[in-house]
Amino acid sequence: MTARLNLPNRITLARLILAIIFFGVLTQYSQRTPQAWLLDVAFVLFIIAAGTDILDGYIARSRGLVTPLGRVLDPFVDKVLVCGAFILFAGPGFVDINGTNVTGVHAWMVVVIVGRELLVTGLRGFSESAGHSFAASLHGKMKMWVQCIAAPTVLFTVAHPYIWVAADGWTKAILVWLTVIVTALSTIQYVARSRPILEGSAPA
Repeated sequence: MTARLNLPNRITLARLILAIIFFGVLTQYSQRTPQAWLLDVAFVLFIIAAGTDILDGYIARSRGLVTPLGRVLDPFVDKVLVCGAFILFAGPGFVDINGTNVTGVHAWMVVVIVGRELLVTGLRGFSESAGHSFAASLHGKMKMWVQCIAAPTVLFTVAHPYIWVAADGWTKAILVWLTVIVTALSTIQYVARSRPILEGSAPA
């Protein structure tokens, strides 16, 4: 196992640790008694964690260090980071004294995001076990980019609502809805991509 923990995999594990710290910071926040510094810290942690995703992938490809462990671990950690962020966005910590969730993220949106990740993980596992490569598609990468832009933007606008004034609500709403739409579309694309494999495995 130690031999497989090359530099890209170690960076990926570091991202998982950052994600755990990120969740710990975010769970301390309450919109009823807002402390903007907690969201600022979470914002920085998320940006650094998302940046390591680019770094470990670049190193793995450029140095020929792509491993089976990395192909599984990297998307898993990405899903933990993003899904965890949106689950907390829809949680009670972001509900103000009027009962309104200030992030604009609703429970059903989280179901779409998490459901997509579970489905794609299952499809990836099935395809890999059948001997077929299941690398991330352009749609999948676009989905990840949108999510990684939306999450820190939500954190920043909630922490500093007076900086963007009227644009604050629109910015969050557009990015949150764009995240849901792109996530749903990428789900359809992955299912269509896996259809030949799934049909080929069906009993006659």
